[in-house]
Amino acid sequence: MLAYILDMDGVILHSNALHAEAWRLYLSRYQVPADSMMERMHGKRNDEIVRGLFGPHLTEQEVFAHGAAKEALYREMMRPQLAGQLVAGLIPFLERNATRPLAVASNAEPANLDFVLDEGGLRKYFKVVMDGHQVEHPKPSPEIYLKVARMLDVPPSHCVVFEDSSTGIAAAQRAGMHTVAVSTTDAVLPPTSYAMKDFADRGLDQFLRGLEV
Repeated sequence: MLAYILDMDGVILHSNALHAEAWRLYLSRYQVPADSMMERMHGKRNDEIVRGLFGPHLTEQEVFAHGAAKEALYREMMRPQLAGQLVAGLIPFLERNATRPLAVASNAEPANLDFVLDEGGLRKYFKVVMDGHQVEHPKPSPEIYLKVARMLDVPPSHCVVFEDSSTGIAAAQRAGMHTVAVSTTDAVLPPTSYAMKDFADRGLDQFLRGLEV
């Protein structure tokens, strides 16, 4: 049986635009330019983003503090609209595949992952949940996907990864997994096994059945 592994931001939840806005608001406190935020943050772990914005001189404690403060602001902004920002077709897709090995593998901060899964009522669907701080090397390293496959006890070649960023797609492909591009942002994504706008895509189930043959 194939396992399905989902990224979070941009796959489970339409969150990238709000992340960018939260960064802009947070950076205004420090007079730090917030141009091209989507490009600067998309698919990256927070420590990379913070150092890219504030400079490489920050201590680990300073990096953590900036990241935690910005994510608290993001959660405050997202909370009243969370249910409406779930990607179309997600819940029916998870319901249809409830007996399959399902996992989340995200570069996101642990608090954000818990926030979305718990307040969105999604945790019950996933056998494995892994954030970017549970691996040494974030995406585009394949480490997170290979670790999830081991925890699911499924070989990489029997895993299908749903991603919305080039770094995430690269990670999944380097892990030797099937990849599905989810086009929830304006990012230009590399070639994948399949591409779709959201989980309401009419051809998705047929594509996935074809992989089982």
